[in-house]
Amino acid sequence: MNFKYTQWDERFGKGGNKSPFETLWNLFQELLTISSGDVSQALRWLTELDKEYQITEQFDEDYSLGDFMDDLKDRGYIEQDEQNQIVITKKTERSLRQKSLEEIFKNLKKGSFGSHKTQHTGKGLERQPETRKWNPGSDIGQIDSVGTMLNMLNHSSIDNVNLQEDDISVYDTDHYTSVSTVLLIDISHSMMLYGEDRITPAKKVAMALSELILTSYAKDSLDIIVFGNEAWEISINDLPYLKVGPYHTNTLQGLERARHLLQRKKFSNKQIFMITDGKPSCIIEDGRLYKNSFGLDRKIVNKVLDEAVKCRREQIPITTFMIASDPYLQSFVREMTEANKGKAYFASLDDLGGYIFEDYIQNRRKNVK
Repeated sequence: MNFKYTQWDERFGKGGNKSPFETLWNLFQELLTISSGDVSQALRWLTELDKEYQITEQFDEDYSLGDFMDDLKDRGYIEQDEQNQIVITKKTERSLRQKSLEEIFKNLKKGSFGSHKTQHTGKGLERQPETRKWNPGSDIGQIDSVGTMLNMLNHSSIDNVNLQEDDISVYDTDHYTSVSTVLLIDISHSMMLYGEDRITPAKKVAMALSELILTSYAKDSLDIIVFGNEAWEISINDLPYLKVGPYHTNTLQGLERARHLLQRKKFSNKQIFMITDGKPSCIIEDGRLYKNSFGLDRKIVNKVLDEAVKCRREQIPITTFMIASDPYLQSFVREMTEANKGKAYFASLDDLGGYIFEDYIQNRRKNVK
């Protein structure tokens, strides 16, 4: 497995005001995500980091990696399975999702992606400064009392104060709507290629988005589909263990499965988010894998475009997050986006989470008068 190495951050070692366990736990979770939930591998990497950077020697108290292991067991983060292998628990899976969510929202707060406001307003949850005339069905709790009084005084006198229906104004509010989202994740071999780890950021985004929906938008639905030579559904609990494989890229089957899944959803608002770094390079034809890794095979591409059109006809927009800068690959994304009338972002790995969260939150709002 190849990784993109960066300069060591001393904060991992010193930990600020964090306890020794918290400092190591923060680093260990990062290693678990990279190792796809492999506890043994993550511990080996942690041991190597400790030897090189003397992490445990910087603690004020005597605390070793052995103590850290004991605490992981005592706190219910790791356990032994039936084969006596050390594995992570459901508690750790949830903690990894929460950590990913905190990391992405921390980056969003820096203001890189602007406000989450929509241009549309209507009956909903968040009051806007703009007002409009009251109409039957408007929320009386949103009446603009000052504006209403001024409207009334415009045609009233001291002796004759007359409130008319047209005088009443109400505040506009953002409206939040339930939405069904399918997140498509490319797990073809190119997602871990030339020393650049692209699958780990994709996993973090998926874990963070799932945690956001589970904790804040319980009425929404999120389904996750991965695609390589074929496409299949995975559960939220499978995300920490997600790995790339020696696969080609069957974008067609990924989109087909996503569309069929959304057909069964009751919500009128449906969308597909697709994270990929490459072109479609294979399809299933007559039960056999047809593949072509060289260039854009029009036989493959045209079938993907046909599927994008089917999604458009069923009012399922596709938002593609292309984490590659090759203009040759971007041309395909533009072609597919035009066929679907969807959207595309050519995002760096650092920006990926921000773009997806921005888009998801915006798509939860609609105009209701």
